[in-house]
Amino acid sequence: MALAQVPQQLRHLERVEVARVIVDARVVDDRGSPLAGLTTEDFRVLIDGKPARLESARWMAEESPEAAQSRRVPRTVEPAEGPSGRSIVFLFQKDLEPSRIVGLMAMLDEARALLDRLSPEDRVAIFSFDYHLRLWTDFTEDRDRARRVLEQSILFGDTPPEENPSSAFSIRFDPEEGRHAATLERALLLIGRSLEMLRGAKSLLLFGWGFGTLSGSRIVVDEDYGEACRVLAAARTAVFSLDVTRADYHTLEAGLRDVAEATGGFYARTHLFPALAIRKLEGALAGYYVLSIEKPELPAGSHQIRVELTRARGTVLARSSYLD
Repeated sequence: MALAQVPQQLRHLERVEVARVIVDARVVDDRGSPLAGLTTEDFRVLIDGKPARLESARWMAEESPEAAQSRRVPRTVEPAEGPSGRSIVFLFQKDLEPSRIVGLMAMLDEARALLDRLSPEDRVAIFSFDYHLRLWTDFTEDRDRARRVLEQSILFGDTPPEENPSSAFSIRFDPEEGRHAATLERALLLIGRSLEMLRGAKSLLLFGWGFGTLSGSRIVVDEDYGEACRVLAAARTAVFSLDVTRADYHTLEAGLRDVAEATGGFYARTHLFPALAIRKLEGALAGYYVLSIEKPELPAGSHQIRVELTRARGTVLARSSYLD
């Protein structure tokens, strides 16, 4: 029988669909500047410790023209197609304890400065958590509104005027669930769920002091912590933990480190050189690679991912696992 005579449905059944894992990978050098212009040959991907086939690596440039010029990102690199502007979530963990509130106030100043340097197309949403989770503004490009939230709402609780956010980038957040979120772990889980249906990569900037409670020599975290890490990673939301505690080290920082590592962000202390932490953050936010990885045949469950550089020198920030 000639090919033209084969029924359409039978020809369709001959196609083989290969499952893929999509990983967002941010690559920065020792100064925190983004490394653009890499190709598939520059990456090595390991899944459960074994090499996996990397099909493509697309660079998604996200930074403003001013930031790109200051970091001298190669002009020969063209961004891949995608939605314009970044989706950035600010989350402030509040506490009036002196070693924390002073650092939080300092980072609020840094956050306002960062806000002024974002591009006009970037969308910003702002949460705070103390004894419950509160959404102060849904994703918005209104810089005046976002600035009022940072200046008045986070510390003083003044509610900004109502807004009508774009339905295409609206967070699916239930305020009642937020009021019942008694731990930061639960708050992160709710934020992750609210971002699951939004397209593309997102960034969560967590200005906080830590997770869990100290029990003897152990840190005990809420049972929602592991699920929050998984949901945020699946929602393509990288967490950047900016520790506001005025100390060189403290026991509750472990959770901040782990959620950043699990989701493809990083942890940074801010009490000595806050501007350096923000500069590193801006470098990571400047752009990322969308890695399309052929999924190996493995049993159902959680699998570890490791992305390494083969030729360039730098640090890769990418989620550490996926759930099959």
